[in-house]
Amino acid sequence: MFHSSTEEVTPGGDTPECGQVRGVSSMDRSGFNETTSYGPASASSASSHRSLDEGSTSSSHGPSLPRILSGQFPHNSRLGGTNSSILASTSDGTPICTYGGTPRLRRTLGSHPARTPLTDHTATASSSATTTSGASEIVAVVEGRGLARGEIGMASLNLKCPELVLSQFADTGTYAKVITKIHISVPLEILMPDTASEKGKGTKLFNLITENFPGVAFTAIQRKYFNERKGLEYIQQLCAPEFGTVLMEVQAKYYCLAAAAALLKYLEFIQNSVYAAKSLKVSFKGSEQTAMIDSASACNLELVVNNRDHRSEHSLLGVLNHTKTSGGARRLRSNILEPLVDVDTINIRLDTIQELLQDEGLFFGLKNAIGHFLDIDQLLSVLVQIPKQETVQVAEAKITHVIQLKHTLDLVPRLRMVLKDCNTALLKAYSTSLVDNRFDMILEQIKTVVNDDTTFLKGSLNMRTQKCYAVRPNINEFLDIARRAYTEIVDDIAGLVNQMGERYGWPMRTSFSTARGFFIQMKFEGAVLPGGKLPAEFIKVTKHKNNYGFTTADLMKMNDRCDEALREIFHMSYVVICQLLSTIHQHIHCLYKLSDAVSMLDMLLSLANACTISDYVRPEFTDTLAIKQGRHPILERMAGQQPVANNSYISEGSNFVIVTGPNMSGKSTYLKQVALCQIMAQIGSFVPAEYASFRVADQIFTRIGVDDDFETNCSTFMLEMKEISYIIHNVSDRSLIIIDELGRGTSAEEGIGICHSVCEFLLSLKTFTLFATHFLELCQLESLYPNVENQHMEVQHTRSADSGAESVVYTFLLNRGCSEERHYGLRAAEMTALPSDIIEEAKTIASKVSKQLLAKQRSDPETQRQRVVYHLATRLLLTARNSRLDQDSLRMYLKGLKKQFEAELQAAGQTASTDTEEE
Repeated sequence: MFHSSTEEVTPGGDTPECGQVRGVSSMDRSGFNETTSYGPASASSASSHRSLDEGSTSSSHGPSLPRILSGQFPHNSRLGGTNSSILASTSDGTPICTYGGTPRLRRTLGSHPARTPLTDHTATASSSATTTSGASEIVAVVEGRGLARGEIGMASLNLKCPELVLSQFADTGTYAKVITKIHISVPLEILMPDTASEKGKGTKLFNLITENFPGVAFTAIQRKYFNERKGLEYIQQLCAPEFGTVLMEVQAKYYCLAAAAALLKYLEFIQNSVYAAKSLKVSFKGSEQTAMIDSASACNLELVVNNRDHRSEHSLLGVLNHTKTSGGARRLRSNILEPLVDVDTINIRLDTIQELLQDEGLFFGLKNAIGHFLDIDQLLSVLVQIPKQETVQVAEAKITHVIQLKHTLDLVPRLRMVLKDCNTALLKAYSTSLVDNRFDMILEQIKTVVNDDTTFLKGSLNMRTQKCYAVRPNINEFLDIARRAYTEIVDDIAGLVNQMGERYGWPMRTSFSTARGFFIQMKFEGAVLPGGKLPAEFIKVTKHKNNYGFTTADLMKMNDRCDEALREIFHMSYVVICQLLSTIHQHIHCLYKLSDAVSMLDMLLSLANACTISDYVRPEFTDTLAIKQGRHPILERMAGQQPVANNSYISEGSNFVIVTGPNMSGKSTYLKQVALCQIMAQIGSFVPAEYASFRVADQIFTRIGVDDDFETNCSTFMLEMKEISYIIHNVSDRSLIIIDELGRGTSAEEGIGICHSVCEFLLSLKTFTLFATHFLELCQLESLYPNVENQHMEVQHTRSADSGAESVVYTFLLNRGCSEERHYGLRAAEMTALPSDIIEEAKTIASKVSKQLLAKQRSDPETQRQRVVYHLATRLLLTARNSRLDQDSLRMYLKGLKKQFEAELQAAGQTASTDTEEE
């Protein structure tokens, strides 16, 4: 094995040129080769004539699309010429798009070689906060027409993970579910049929997508490429055998198949490659398999991003994320945004976390083993693609990926050993899946070609050396000759630098960076250069304090010879590597098992790690939401923040909780705390409480915030109405709803009226609702409906012994009943710089208005008796469903219920008689 004695330095700040400018584009796919078949044979189709033209609808068709994409696309001779009827050019050669009418200038950002099949789909620039730098998923969406309007198919594929995910929506709330699904995927680009924006009049789906994703590139593709028959053919050709059952699920899902056809054809174009036959993981994910959390709720609850500082770790993801691999982090994020709804699956995860917490050897052993894995998904993504063009970059990348694959497979025995003596079902299943002789088979095949001591190393020079000597000697005689030539050149470079060091008497050493290649580095310790500068033969001089970097003309020539030798080495190694990969492809689907195991184990380790930092408890799943001494998981992690713990109880008998209290008393924090604990429980995590029981929620809705939206010209009140309308149209009996301060954007009378009517609608359902409000009039609902519970955030009043000034102490504790605080907004105003005479006048007016508006809360004896009976009935029902007590304990519990019922009945009678006496 060749080892270089040279040192390596960090390369300079050279950055690749950006790709496209984000926006909306219209793509003519007339150049697509519809007869392309996926599989190894497809690699020979590189010379097929394909073209990609872009433009906008003709001005005669009405207004143009809201944004027109100006950007670059792959350019090379293999993509063929252009259709003169579609693409013309100016006298200086600048292309002009003609799309059925008025020609439009097509601006290119420079000439670039064709994109390789690597994860090279260049992220486009955007100032939108909705687009993250990590976006790498391309999504295709198509909607039915005519009677099928509202039936939507979606296909997505992450460029860093070779999994084709199909979804189809045709039930209530279809549009909302599609938008939520796209938000979760963080798309790099969205594909839709050009008919969705025909004649400048977009469909409802098109308008929703462009409104919700203004910073994401939009591409319109001719409708004919959304072909369900082609989609099914592609999936039959590409789907790995172990995932073949998906064909039964999707063969009648016409719209997601159509979306898959367009997506795969588009990916073939932009990546200039095809996927190997039987190499993709294809899955169908319906909306009923996970709980739905809309994007606004995810933002309100700060599930993955902190609203004040996007770089802050103060989000639920930041609290729970202790993952060691990229796959584990992606899986955790996906689970937080789409929690599970199957109780058995959740309990299997909870069993696993419990075993990890009880067995330190297993916990630390797994943590150490998982930490050495690379991003298996990204590795798979490039291994299953067959390039249509062979370049030095493609060859070098493929060699790197085989080295990474060998490194990954070398770690499997260690992981297998750690899981050998586990007890829980999930860990046993993963242990069994890793005892697969195909892992050893692939590794043996690799070792027949790749040197045993070749491994993945950090550092560009180290990795360059590994790639150079990856293929075993004596496999290709010309390769061995090229490597000897490379070694001699590197030795000559080292000799040249040593000679110059001796000549000048300076401490010169050979260094390497990706940007500069081999160069000379020198450090002066207090010495002074003759004449204050380096000799003229030293060029491209860089200086940082006493460190100098430079090269010479001879050294640059040697670098060129070195690069030429490397190109020959990579080319000949690539031929051998391709033969190896063709044999590996038929077994590569076992790596999907490994990817799944590593990402899931990493996520569960992360959740277990969170339990070691804070005092969490394992949740139960019943028909009741009951949390004892629950804490806000994000506040708990903040430095210097120890949140006050509170109890929560919501059941079918009291499924609507109204929370009142002064400003800054903690209402919003409490509401978010309940929702966050619910989500943590449903992803299989322990929760911050002393005891926790949850009812599985199929949807989680929030209505929080009172900000205007200047972009859409929506006032606070209009935003409130849009959000509450969305909840009303999509809510189900198994939903959890968090509403904070509804109706504050209009007059008090209208606000109370809207709140009252919304409450009555939600009261007719079995959904669990937490409703925080300043409208104390709503507390009267408790006397009208037996399933309403009034609670309030308690405050204390203190008076200074010296000045006699009264102050408010916030306890942040939740108690039964309606808040008795009045005019607490005025108390908050007193804490500001508002003049005292204005405050006093406001108090006088508020007192008069309160006497006119606030009616005394009374209810007749019969209503109170019915309420007590209703509560007893619901408690008995919940006991029958969920009780695991033995006969004696159950008898004692029922006796206690009887005594409680009699006491509540007597209290209701006394209250009624007191009201009568007062009257």
